[in-house]
Amino acid sequence: MTWVVFFGASLLIVLVAGKLADFGDAIAIRTGLGRMFIGMLLLAAATSLPELLTTINSIQIGVPNLAAGNLFGSNTFNMFLLAIIDLAFFRQRLLRGAAMRHALSGSLTMLMIGLVLFFISANIDLRIGWVGVDSLLVIGFYAVAIYLLQKDAAAAPASAGEVVDLTGVPSLLKAGIGFALATLALVLITPYLVRSANEIAVITGLGTTFVGTALVATVTSLPELVATIAAVRIGASDMAIGNLFGSNLFNMFALGLADVFFTQGRFLAVIDPAFLMVGLLGLVMTGLGLVGNLARLERRFLFIEIDALLLILTYIAGMWLLYSRGVG
Repeated sequence: MTWVVFFGASLLIVLVAGKLADFGDAIAIRTGLGRMFIGMLLLAAATSLPELLTTINSIQIGVPNLAAGNLFGSNTFNMFLLAIIDLAFFRQRLLRGAAMRHALSGSLTMLMIGLVLFFISANIDLRIGWVGVDSLLVIGFYAVAIYLLQKDAAAAPASAGEVVDLTGVPSLLKAGIGFALATLALVLITPYLVRSANEIAVITGLGTTFVGTALVATVTSLPELVATIAAVRIGASDMAIGNLFGSNLFNMFALGLADVFFTQGRFLAVIDPAFLMVGLLGLVMTGLGLVGNLARLERRFLFIEIDALLLILTYIAGMWLLYSRGVG
C-alpha cells in the first residue's frame, strides 16, 4: 500500500505542478509582469510550500535542525536542477539565453543566503517578543527583494521577450483561480508523498542513513522539478529559471518566518552550526549558477555546458562531503 500511495501521489504532483506552470504563464501574460517575476514570486512560493510546511512541522515536533537542513538542502538541489534542465534541453542553451535577465534575481538570492548565514554565525540576541530581530530583518529583506524584482520587471517588459498573442490564453480570473486550486492541491498531496517516502526509506533500510535522508529531501523538491520542466516545455524558460532562484530566495524567507512559530526563543540561535556547511554549499552553487550565466562561457564538455557541469560536480562533491562529515 505504501508504494501505491507513493506512486499515486507522485503522479498527481506531476499533473498539478504542470498546471501550476501553465496557469503561472497565463498570469504572466495577462498581467504583463513577466515570466521571470511570476516565476520568482508565485511559482517559487507555490512549489516551495512543501518545504515551508515541513519546516513548521519540524518546529512543532521539536527538531529545528530538520527545518534548517530541509531549507538549506533545498537550495543546493534547486541549483542542481538548474544544471539538469540545461542538460535536458541542451539544444536551447537556456542558461545562455537568460543570462542578463537573471542577474538581479541571482544576486539578491546570494545576498539573502549570505545574510541568513551571517545571522546564524553572529548569534545576535535581540528580540521583539519571542521573535528574533535577525529573523525580522530576513523577512524584511525578502519584501525588499520582491519590490526590486517587480520594479525591474516593470521597467523593461519588452526586453524579456514576453508573448503577446492572447489566443488560447485563459483569462486572468480563470488563471488565478486555477493557480490557487493547483497550489491547494499541491499542499494537500505533498504530505502523502513525503510520508510514504519516509516509510519506504525505513522499509528498505535507508531510513536512518544519509542516503535515506537525501532521498526523502529529493522527493520534497519534486514540485520544483516538474514545474520547472513544464515551464521550459511551454517556452517559458525565464519562468523556469526564475522559479529555481526564487525558490532559494523563498527558502531563506521561510527560515525567518519559522521564528514566528518557534516560541522557545530565537530560531536562528538553535540551529546547529554544522548546518552552516549545507548553507554555504547552497550559496556557492547559487554563485556558480549566476557567474556561469553572466560569463557567457561558450565551450562545452561533450554536450554539457561548462557551468552546468560545474554545478553537477559541485553538488556531488558537496553531498559526499556532507555525508563524510555526518551532516544532515
